[in-house]
Amino acid sequence: RQQPEVHPFSPGTNAVVGRNGSGKSNLFDAVQFVLLTPKFVSLRQEERQSLLHEGAGSTAVNAFCEIVFDNSDHRLSVDGDEVVIRRTVGLKKDEFFIQRKRATKKEICSLLEGAGFSKGNPYYIVQQGKVNALCTMSSMERLDLLKEVAGCTVYDEKRADSIKQMEENAGSREKIKEVLDYIDTRLGELQDEKEELTEYQKLDRKRRAMEYTLYDKELRK
Repeated sequence: RQQPEVHPFSPGTNAVVGRNGSGKSNLFDAVQFVLLTPKFVSLRQEERQSLLHEGAGSTAVNAFCEIVFDNSDHRLSVDGDEVVIRRTVGLKKDEFFIQRKRATKKEICSLLEGAGFSKGNPYYIVQQGKVNALCTMSSMERLDLLKEVAGCTVYDEKRADSIKQMEENAGSREKIKEVLDYIDTRLGELQDEKEELTEYQKLDRKRRAMEYTLYDKELRK
């Protein structure tokens, strides 16, 4: 049986070749698994079981894949000329590591997004079926693809989300202004009531003083 041969990766184009069933798709799946592509972001119980054990032999409790990136251009915002990202899969949960140190999924996503591995642009890995689809696209579809690859689609989505958030904030500000106007009006009414109460208490004290004086005069007669 012919053994796999691995040659040094090229900074340009790399190819994975082999017979049917030799594991080419498995290699791509492993890369996508670590890079948290939509296909592998969330795993169901049966998918986890399938990754850990399929076929004969004993069942593994967990397994991991890791990618070692050449970071000599510091594209990844981590100190070091090499960056190691590992994802461990278990029966119930995943664990993530950056430079062998535990990390969260959010930290992994943020690191990859900053380096251009955007989940909004899945074309940093193009498999064979995608190549055929790209070749048969219409001009409009190809334009949409170029926008997506260039990040324009992500920008448009974020812009739409920002506009929606701004509109919601404007609505909230309007409601807050209405509440503040009501409070100002109510404060004015309470101030008038306070002044009326103060005047009433002043006059009431005078009334009681006069009643006491008259009562006292009547007693002395």
